[in-house]
Amino acid sequence: MTAILGISAFYHDSAAALLVDGEIVAAAQEERFTRTKHDHAFPDNAINYCLAEAGLDKRDLDYVGFYDKPMLKFGRLLETYAAHAPAGISSFARAMPLWLRQKLHLARIIKRKLQHEKRIIFPEHHESHAASAFFPSPFEEAALLTVDGVGEWATASLGVGRGNRIELTHELRFPHSIGLLYSAFTYFCGFRVNSGEYKLMGLAPYGEAKYTDLILEHVIDLKDDGSFRLDQSYFNYCAGLTMTSKKMDELFGRPPRKPESPLTQHDMDIAASIQRVTEEIVLRIGRFVHDVTGLPNLCMAGGVALNCVSNGRLLREGPFENVWIQPAAGDAGGALGVAELIWHQLLDKPRTVGVADSQRGSLLGPKFDTSEVIKSLDTLGAVYTELPDDALAETIASHLADEHVVGWMQGRMEFGPRALGSRSILGDPRSAEMQKTMNLKIKFRESFRPFAPSVLRSRVHEYFETRPTEDSPYMLLVAGVHASRRFADDPTKSGLDRLAVKRSEVPAITHVDYSARIQSVDAERHGRYHELISAFERKTGCPIVINTSFNVRGEPIVCTPEDAYRCFMATDMDVLVIENVVLLKSEQPGQATYDRASHLAKFALD
Repeated sequence: MTAILGISAFYHDSAAALLVDGEIVAAAQEERFTRTKHDHAFPDNAINYCLAEAGLDKRDLDYVGFYDKPMLKFGRLLETYAAHAPAGISSFARAMPLWLRQKLHLARIIKRKLQHEKRIIFPEHHESHAASAFFPSPFEEAALLTVDGVGEWATASLGVGRGNRIELTHELRFPHSIGLLYSAFTYFCGFRVNSGEYKLMGLAPYGEAKYTDLILEHVIDLKDDGSFRLDQSYFNYCAGLTMTSKKMDELFGRPPRKPESPLTQHDMDIAASIQRVTEEIVLRIGRFVHDVTGLPNLCMAGGVALNCVSNGRLLREGPFENVWIQPAAGDAGGALGVAELIWHQLLDKPRTVGVADSQRGSLLGPKFDTSEVIKSLDTLGAVYTELPDDALAETIASHLADEHVVGWMQGRMEFGPRALGSRSILGDPRSAEMQKTMNLKIKFRESFRPFAPSVLRSRVHEYFETRPTEDSPYMLLVAGVHASRRFADDPTKSGLDRLAVKRSEVPAITHVDYSARIQSVDAERHGRYHELISAFERKTGCPIVINTSFNVRGEPIVCTPEDAYRCFMATDMDVLVIENVVLLKSEQPGQATYDRASHLAKFALD
């Protein structure tokens, strides 16, 4: 037996992943255990979970890998600060203590925490991303594309994966970065960097991309092959404490939006413009990767690979027949990537490629059987009913059909940022009011943010404009709602007023541009979740449910039954389902006086 542990830590989204004889046994983000969103601390809890899932002790580990090269990254920081001195002195003073205390001593920290005396493997950041994209994929060979903010020096890389090896041949280098460009505009529009990029993407369809040419003329010099240079006079991320400079303010005629202040049409137009620029960059890079490799399949990872709008355009407008994206495409996925890299490339172990990927639906986290659930709920004083398997799906489908909002916790927790039917909040997509209700009363987040549809895989093509063979089990592709399901828009509405327009037969999951971020659901990967949606279709004729992550704004996705119950009680959810146990809000003791404020105050708004 060979046990390999991969770790990512100390930047954002720390995680651990464990392979045993090449099989992905477990993977999880540290935030799910500590309840600190995007937790960057050393992933002690995630490591302990992975080992427990495999029935192993720390001393059973044969290899340990960390997802990047800290010394190379430190060199880049020093060079950058030196180039901007003395302007970056404040940023330098803030960054150095953590490096001197922690990041420069990673090998020693890992060996001490894991009682591991063997060598620690440190690949480059984008090697870990590429490995996470290719090795679990369903392709014997594929082109590779990794795009993020920055690793050590690389901000994007491309190459080829064949059999059990990857080779990266081209890279774009810091400070020229798609991820940092998008994050800079995330900051400029008043959202938190490394957290609010989803919000910027969701806001974009409310605007008009009227500043696209302005950005391309002044901010970025974009070439036909997708390479580019950013005019650094518009940015401040190299050595400052902000993402953009005063020159960006002058370009757009205003300073950055203050967080939580009202959104304006100007904000929406800026969001639409940078989203359009990002899509154009990704399309050009994709064409270049195809020209270089000549391969029909593409594997992607890195934080920018979570931009599901550009992913959808690359799949449908680009040159590749198939695109597979690592579900944990950001830094968390690097933990899995380094473990896979050690097994296949360092140890030269072969890959077995199947029809589906080897990530098993990315359901790699903790699970709790019904007896454990009941024990937890009894401790909390909850009131519940236990249902047999054959009654559960029909009962919950009826609640959904009655427009009840359902918290749904089943099986193993998802690895990555998306809820995929194991830790989800569900609703009826046919309801015109459900999108607003779930945003404001359940998620406590901005009203403009769209919800994703989970749709039976066999019915996707009937509701969405997708390729016949297209599959999207990880909710990483956007497609248009099928023309036959659409209703006419109201041209008199603009901005957030467009929310009031009922755009399709499934309005709660139809964004203002008629798009939807699809999750295709099949019986093999999704089991009971597939049964639930099938039961909902039998009752309503609709093979779709709303699927959003089981959390409130500022909180990580729930992990345990206790997390699920507290989130349930802190919101206006009607029903909670944990395995075979069903709870109704109306039956819970003290539900009218539950202190939601104290629950929500624990989580910083982001």
